[in-house]
Amino acid sequence: MINSYRELFSNNKKWVKETTDQNPDFFKNLAAGQSPKFLWIGCSDSRVPANEITGTMPGDIFVHRNIANMVIHTDISMLSVLDYAVNVLEVKHIIVCGHYGCGGVNTAMGNKQVGLIDNWLRHIKDVYRFHEAELNAITDPAKRSDRLVELNVQEQVYDLTKTSIVQNAWANGKALQVHGLVYDIANGILKDLDITVEDSKEIVGVYKLETVDV
Repeated sequence: MINSYRELFSNNKKWVKETTDQNPDFFKNLAAGQSPKFLWIGCSDSRVPANEITGTMPGDIFVHRNIANMVIHTDISMLSVLDYAVNVLEVKHIIVCGHYGCGGVNTAMGNKQVGLIDNWLRHIKDVYRFHEAELNAITDPAKRSDRLVELNVQEQVYDLTKTSIVQNAWANGKALQVHGLVYDIANGILKDLDITVEDSKEIVGVYKLETVDV
């Protein structure tokens, strides 16, 4: 157990050497600041690292991760990241990325208690309830899980558009797109769900917020 921890430091030194051999100014430039174009809201699953699967470098993607890539309106951590990304870093794209075989989604499909996380996963159960007829019609459990992963991403994209942060950005003329993706761990491919939202036109009326003059 101690050796596996020590390996992190030896791997770090190896990575630093390889990186500086290729680009001696890499860390100097990185320390100067960040200006990412993307905010990534993904799952905490260790198999879904944002930079690696998108072929991007440190500094390219601002990242928030939680169990099952959820956008919950009472989650102050997610909202703080969202606000900073949109209003300070001025990202141009917000990506919600789920992944097939998501443990959170699979657990939410059942009824077994697993602990504190049950309260978090209740939000995925709500997604199931919204799409119950479609999901119940899928007899293959694996395919039903895959479809719920996709529907969960879709609902999180829409939940982002309901936030005052995103709506105010659009009201102020900022170019901002919200996208939904799913990552397939089995083959490494990202799938675009084609549910990009770039203005408030697609927001259901009750969720639209009036702009406030400050």
